[in-house]
Amino acid sequence: MRPHKLMFVLPNLFTVSSILCGFYAMILCAGQPGPAQFNQAALSILFAMFFDGFDGRVARLTKTQSDFGMQLDSLADVISFGAAPALLVYKWALEPLGFLGMFLSFAFAACGALRLARFNVLAMRSPQGGGGSFFVGLPIPLAAGVLVSMIIAHHAATAGEVLEDSARGPVAVAATLLALLMVSTVRYRTFKDLRLSRRSAFVLMLVLASGVVIGTHFHPAYVLVAYSFAYLAFGLVESAFLVRNRLVARKMGRGAVAAAVLEEDDDELDDEDEDDGKVA
Repeated sequence: MRPHKLMFVLPNLFTVSSILCGFYAMILCAGQPGPAQFNQAALSILFAMFFDGFDGRVARLTKTQSDFGMQLDSLADVISFGAAPALLVYKWALEPLGFLGMFLSFAFAACGALRLARFNVLAMRSPQGGGGSFFVGLPIPLAAGVLVSMIIAHHAATAGEVLEDSARGPVAVAATLLALLMVSTVRYRTFKDLRLSRRSAFVLMLVLASGVVIGTHFHPAYVLVAYSFAYLAFGLVESAFLVRNRLVARKMGRGAVAAAVLEEDDDELDDEDEDDGKVA
């Protein structure tokens, strides 16, 4: 086999490694796992996010992008960031809720699959191949990252204690909101068009400084939670401004059309008055 053809295997190895991490997380959640197993499963999903983030970059660097790789990546995401986090959050927090907990966990996995299917359709229709400036809906790896960051932070802050019953309700609400955001039309930045400048460097330094402050004054495990929820809030706020700007533009457009119609009516009335004057 030619060396160039072997290069096509490299990005797929990263994708398969992501599947392995997700599968290992599900094995850890089987049976009656304890806090240590939950933490290990969450860390395993974080490693899956690492491999998932690099398979596309490796494919672009080696110029080995393919439709097969895109479909494999989506199937890997369903396992590593859909089924594995859903099972993890169910065993960690939602199992005592009975059928409701099972349904909410299933909704997270199902909405993740729906979001990936929509992304593939949009990627096939788009000339950019899904590489635009915005994601439509919250990406499933980031939704999974929010859940696992909560689990890791709880394990680190409580020294491995079992989740309290009073915290299961907020976790259920968070899982539900993440599921809805994945199938929503809220736009989240991809940061693929980010260029190095004074402004971007200042923002990056501000983000890093905030992480240092949170890690030193509270707990290092809270940094990932803060970054995850900051990205969620940033997308919601930016989408709200985009919707407002569109509504303002539509109103201005309607106003301009109405003004143009009034001007045409005035011109027609003036023409009729001139014609009446000539007849008289």
